[in-house]
Amino acid sequence: MGTARGALHFQRQGIRMSTTSRLGLLGDRDFGRLFAATALGQLGDRIIFLSLPLVAITALDADEFQVGLLAAMTTAGSLLIGLPAGAWVDRMRKRSVMIGADLVRALLLVTIPIAWWMGLLTIEWLCTVALLHGVLTVFFDVAYVSYLPHLVGRGKLVEGNAKLSSVRSVTSIGGPALAGPLVGLIGAPAVLVVSSAGMAMSGLLAATIRKREGRPERKDRNRLGREVREGLKFVLKHPALRAMVLGDSIFNLSLVMYQSMLLVFLEREAGLQPFGIGLVLSGMGCGALLGALLATTISERTGHGRVIWLASLLTCPLTALMPWARPGWSVYVATVGLAALSMGGVVRFVAQSSLQQAMTPDRLLGRMSATTRFVSWGGIPLGGLLGGVSGSVFGAAGTLWIGAAGMTLSVLPAFLSPLRTLRGIPAGAAPEVAR
Repeated sequence: MGTARGALHFQRQGIRMSTTSRLGLLGDRDFGRLFAATALGQLGDRIIFLSLPLVAITALDADEFQVGLLAAMTTAGSLLIGLPAGAWVDRMRKRSVMIGADLVRALLLVTIPIAWWMGLLTIEWLCTVALLHGVLTVFFDVAYVSYLPHLVGRGKLVEGNAKLSSVRSVTSIGGPALAGPLVGLIGAPAVLVVSSAGMAMSGLLAATIRKREGRPERKDRNRLGREVREGLKFVLKHPALRAMVLGDSIFNLSLVMYQSMLLVFLEREAGLQPFGIGLVLSGMGCGALLGALLATTISERTGHGRVIWLASLLTCPLTALMPWARPGWSVYVATVGLAALSMGGVVRFVAQSSLQQAMTPDRLLGRMSATTRFVSWGGIPLGGLLGGVSGSVFGAAGTLWIGAAGMTLSVLPAFLSPLRTLRGIPAGAAPEVAR
C-alpha cells in the first residue's frame, strides 16, 4: 500500500514538473502575477493610445498642431525627469514604485471623463493629464525593467522579456479592437474609464507578488548628482549600449512624428471611423504578437546583436505604404507595413532589453534603464512638436513620409557598432566603470 501511495505521489509530482516545464516562467506564481498585471496595465495603455488623441480630435476639434502638442506632453516626462528617476528608483523597492505609479495613473485618467461630463474639458486639461501620466510612466518603466532580473534571474531574461512582450502584443490587438467600437458607442472620453480600471487592477495585482526585494542601501541624498552621472557615464562609454540608445533616439523621434499624424491621416484623409481605426491599430498588434512569438528563435538564429539592426532595416521601409493609401481597400493593404514595423520592433526590443539587462551590474540597473530611456526618449517630445509643425506645413501624408525615412535611418548606429556581429548574450554583468 505504501509503495502504491509513493508511486502515485511521484506520478503526480512528475505531472506537475512536466506542466511547469512546458509553461516555463508562466509556471512560476510570482511571474504569472506580473504577467497578468502587465496584461491589464497594457490593455489600459493601448486604449489610451487610441482614445486620448481621439478625445482631442473628436471631442475638442483639435487642429494638427494641438494633436502634436498632446503627443509631446505624453512623452515629455522622459526629458524632464528621465535621468534622476533612475537614481531615485535605485534607492527604492521597484515593486512598490510600480504599484504606486499604476494607482496614481488610474486616478489621473478618470479625471478626463469627469471633466468632460461636467463640460470643463479643454486641450490644456488633456495636456496636463498627459504630462503627469507620462512622468509616472517613466518611474513605472524604470522600475519594471530593473525588477525583472530580480524576479526571474539573469539566466531567464530572454524568456521573461519574450513572454511579457507577447502579452503586450496581444493587448495591442485587443486594446484598439475594443476601444474602436467603444469610442463609437459612448465617446472617447468615457472610454478612458476602462483605461483607468485596467491601470488600477494592474497595481492591485502587482501588490500580490510575494517575492520581495531586499531594502536598498541607504544613500546620502547629496550624492544624487554623482549617481546620475555614474549611470550616464556607464551607458555612454559602453559601445553596445551607446549604439542601442542612439539608434533608439533616432527611431523614437521619427516614430512619434509618424504616429502624431497617423490618426489624423486615418480619420481625415483615409476617411476611417473609430472602428476602422481600431482595426488598423489591431493589425499593428497582430504584427507585434507574431514578433513576440518568434523573437527568441529569430534572435538565437540571427544573433542577439545583429537582429537589433536587421529587424529595423527589413521592416521600417514598409511604413511608407501608408501615405500612398486612399479611402478604401488600400488602407488595409498599407496596414501590412504597420504590422511589419510592429513585428520588427518587438523582435528588436526583446533582444535589446535582454542585452541591456545582462550587460549591467545589479546596482546600476535602475540608472541604466533611466539613462537609456532619457537618451532614447528625450527627443520624443520634440518629435511630437515636429510632427505637429510638419503636419501643418506638409500635411499628414507628408509627415508620414518623413517619419518612415527617419525610422529606416535609425539602423545606422547599431550597424556601425560591435552589435553588427554580436551573436550571444554575455554570461555575466558588465564590469564596473570607473567612478
